Amino acid sequence: MLNKRSLFRVFSLATLFISSLAFINTAQADYDTGVAVNYVHGEGDLDGVKLAYQVNFDSLHFISEDLDLTLETSINFWQYDGHNDTDVLVAASPILRYPLFYTDLADVYLEGGIGVSFMKDTVFAGKDVGIHFQFEDRLGFAFRFGESRKNIISLTYLHYSNAGLSDHNPGIDLLNVGYSYRF
Repeated sequence: MLNKRSLFRVFSLATLFISSLAFINTAQADYDTGVAVNYVHGEGDLDGVKLAYQVNFDSLHFISEDLDLTLETSINFWQYDGHNDTDVLVAASPILRYPLFYTDLADVYLEGGIGVSFMKDTVFAGKDVGIHFQFEDRLGFAFRFGESRKNIISLTYLHYSNAGLSDHNPGIDLLNVGYSYRF
C-alpha cells in the first residue's frame, strides 16, 4: 500500500502531466478557454458545487475530425446530508466529446473521461474512501448551443474511486449538471 507521501507524488505527477497537455503545440493548435459551474448530487443527500477552468481543443485530427478534447481543472465543494460533513476536492481531467448529431438548436455530444482528484478528507458521506487520491470517471451528454456554439450544458455521471490502491474503496457516485461558456 502506498503511503501519503507517495500518493501525493503520484497525484502531483499525474496532475502535472494532464495539465501540461494543454500547452503542447498551442501555437499550432486550435483552442480556446472557458469556465464551468456545476451542481452535483449524489447518493444519500450528497450535494455540491464544482467550479472549473477549461482549455478546449476543437479537434484531434489524428484520431477523428469530430473528436473534441477539453482539459479541465476544478475545485469541488461537497456537503453531505445538510450537516457539517463537508469535503473539498481538486481535480484535473481530460474530457473527450464525440458528436452524436447536429440540429439548428444544439449539437449533441457523448462525453467521457478519466482524471485524477485529491480529496481533503478520506472519510466522507459515511464512507471511508481509503486514501486522498481518487480517480474521477465521467460519462454523459453535452449540448452545445447558441449562435457560435460557445454555451454548453452537460449531464454526466461521475464516479470517484481509488481503483483499489487502498483496502477501502467504496467509491462515490454523483450526477452532475453543468453549464460552461467558451471564450
